[in-house]
Amino acid sequence: MKILKPVFLFLLLPLFAFTGAHKFYISVTNVDYAEKDEAVQIITRVFIDDMNTVLKERYGYPAVLGTDEESSVDKEFLEKYLRTKFLVEINGKTVTYDFIGHKYDSDMVICYLEVPNVPLKTLKQIGITNEVLTDIYDDQQNVVHMKVNGKKKSHVLIKSRIKGMLNL
Repeated sequence: MKILKPVFLFLLLPLFAFTGAHKFYISVTNVDYAEKDEAVQIITRVFIDDMNTVLKERYGYPAVLGTDEESSVDKEFLEKYLRTKFLVEINGKTVTYDFIGHKYDSDMVICYLEVPNVPLKTLKQIGITNEVLTDIYDDQQNVVHMKVNGKKKSHVLIKSRIKGMLNL
């Protein structure tokens, strides 16, 4: 019995080496139409540490989003990065969105975007191109949920498939 315990532990120990936390790379975006505002409203959630990493790698800027040291420059780089990697199309045409702001929830940065002046009667299609973090993480997944006028569609966007559409 005394020999059995060390042998058992010796055989069991390697199994625990593979049970550590595996880092995953994901963002979640919700796209909704606000009828009373005649606007496409977008909320996107990304891990803060991943966003700080990409801002450092892409722009050479040591971002400190989500900390007490965060400055207006951090916010400018966050918006700049989103505008290059997150695009919105309305009826097949790329449109400019307003960056309303951002906040933090636990380890996520939540960004609020809006495309104003989109009458529902003219809205036929919404397209989202989301390449956020795919430039540094090959296994990044950007989940996009779209809901407009009772129609829903979800997409899992990856490096090789960066665009999702909702036809109305």
